[in-house]
Amino acid sequence: METNGTYLVGNQYVKEICSNQVLKIQTGVDEKHFTCDVCKEKFLEESYLNKHFLSHTKRKLYSCNICSKGFSHKSNLNSHYRTHTNEKPYSCDVCHKQFSEKGHLKIHYRTHTNEKPYSCGVCCKDFSDKSHLNRHCRIHTSEKSYSCDVCHKQFSRNDSLKVHYLTHTKEKLFSCDVCHKQFSQKSTLNRHHRTHTNERPYSCDVCQKEYSDKGSLTVHYRIHTEERPYSCDVCQKEYSGKRSLNVHYRTHTKEKPYSCSVCHKEFSEKGTLYWHHRTHTNEKPYSCDVCHKEFARKYYLNRHYVTHTNEKPYSCDVCHKEFSEKGNLNRHNRTHSERNLYNCNVCGKTFAQLTNLKSHSRIHTEEKPHACEVCSRAFARSGDLKSHFRIHSGEKPHSCEVCRKTFTRNGDLKSHLLTHSKEKTYLCEVCNKAFTHRSNLKSHLLIHSKEKPHICEICGKAFTKSDGLKIHLRIHSEEKPHACEVCKKTFPRSGDLKSHLRIHSVEKPYACEVCSRAFAYGSNLKYHLLTHSKEKPHICEICGKAFTQRGTLRAHLRIHTKEKPYSCDVCSKAFTENGHLKYHLLSHSKEKTLTCEICGKAFAQRSNLRKHLRIHTKEKNYKCDVCSKAFARKDNLKSHFLIHSKEKNITAVMR
Repeated sequence: METNGTYLVGNQYVKEICSNQVLKIQTGVDEKHFTCDVCKEKFLEESYLNKHFLSHTKRKLYSCNICSKGFSHKSNLNSHYRTHTNEKPYSCDVCHKQFSEKGHLKIHYRTHTNEKPYSCGVCCKDFSDKSHLNRHCRIHTSEKSYSCDVCHKQFSRNDSLKVHYLTHTKEKLFSCDVCHKQFSQKSTLNRHHRTHTNERPYSCDVCQKEYSDKGSLTVHYRIHTEERPYSCDVCQKEYSGKRSLNVHYRTHTKEKPYSCSVCHKEFSEKGTLYWHHRTHTNEKPYSCDVCHKEFARKYYLNRHYVTHTNEKPYSCDVCHKEFSEKGNLNRHNRTHSERNLYNCNVCGKTFAQLTNLKSHSRIHTEEKPHACEVCSRAFARSGDLKSHFRIHSGEKPHSCEVCRKTFTRNGDLKSHLLTHSKEKTYLCEVCNKAFTHRSNLKSHLLIHSKEKPHICEICGKAFTKSDGLKIHLRIHSEEKPHACEVCKKTFPRSGDLKSHLRIHSVEKPYACEVCSRAFAYGSNLKYHLLTHSKEKPHICEICGKAFTQRGTLRAHLRIHTKEKPYSCDVCSKAFTENGHLKYHLLSHSKEKTLTCEICGKAFAQRSNLRKHLRIHTKEKNYKCDVCSKAFARKDNLKSHFLIHSKEKNITAVMR
């Protein structure tokens, strides 16, 4: 029987075309008679072979009128046109998401049905898309049939070889019309151009996240499939992208192929070098729309922007704690999970991140691999070195948005911000005193418990905090690790150095609006303002005497309690105030470095020299409120007051 050139032979249908060559026999036997001469792939129909052959010849007969991109097939050109028109004629019946191509809709629909029709013949892993299966199969075959003539590096795809070849020629034929940056590939230029247009034509079928290039979408898609096809030969750690594996591999080889042309610092990633270079050029291309603060990286701008919106889009599924950054959420999640926990072999302490364990381990080994290039001081963590280096550079990158005060560390800024919010969430149950930080409350509670768990092994002196003991030990060791770069004077504490540095800089940013007197510290200005208001808010509960400063009241209370917490290590003499101890210590050193320019008399203390100078200047600053007689020294005024001691209310006058 014959019907329109189709012959029935038994239970077989045979179609005759032109040369009577058999194309397909529908008997269940999958015969492919048309073979490609280049790659030996077989096809059922000659038209399929002809289409396939164009992939080898790279003949692109169809060209886009808008961007001039060429295509081998007209159907591909039609699909491409939709990227310009943004036309999406294919809609999902379940979630109503729209697609520009029917094939994309078909693949997307499998996210609802959970259908994965493509299975790997080696490991039986299933995939919803054939292209994903093909990529996966290369893991097993490791077939790399394309070889570079220059360095003999092999590639699994011809287009990858072409991209690689440009690294040898250094040829950059394509230039950006906006910023004139040059590229070796047109596809790279197209990708780059999207940074100006903010176009993201590639969308994830699962979560609808959009990307500017197809490669980024492919790597992202593996988050959903949990596919990690790239494995490290050394530690077997797996990665979803080859680039991530290459960067990781350099942690084993210690290879840093990218070098800064200015300071010669080396980096393992090109992107890191690119961002580092901006520290030299001071280029900050990303600006905040709200406060106009500028940033070197877009990531820093995005992170900063959250401070205005207070947006915390990432929430923990277990405890519902919210986070502004996904990385912080991921780190937090490990506190709930027993998975991926790292234990210290010495003390058994557990960490959620390997980097934290490594930093912690240096406490036991006392290893300090990060050394300062200026003063050679070594640190266990790179972050500590970075913070330390700002002492030399004077850099204070963290700025308060309320009062514009700047800080070297982000932690210091966070602590400072609480002074504006006035929020004190940590309350002492004994005296109801409130604190902004839990650590401050803990330290305060030791006042009530009288507990001093940290004891000096040399002199037996006890301290409430380990930091106090650490600083105290420097008295015995005479260690002064903090040195002034101007006069080389050394200090046991960083706070002492910071205060000292203002002597050289003469920096007094806090000015009094009443008398224009300037101060180095905001706290000093605060206390000074009380001299104008005559306000004395701190009152002694025993004798009723009032003070402008809480510290002065605290020192005064020791008169009643007879407490003398500051003891001389040489002669054991005790003092109520630390300042008095400091002056006393000079009596042991016998060092008198301060000389009077008029008579040549030497003094150990600046205050004594100042008092002595009044003999020459005839200056008398201390005046009696009763008879108006003036004196050069305060102790002389006190002695004079005894003359009026029989008068009434003399206590009030003294006060």
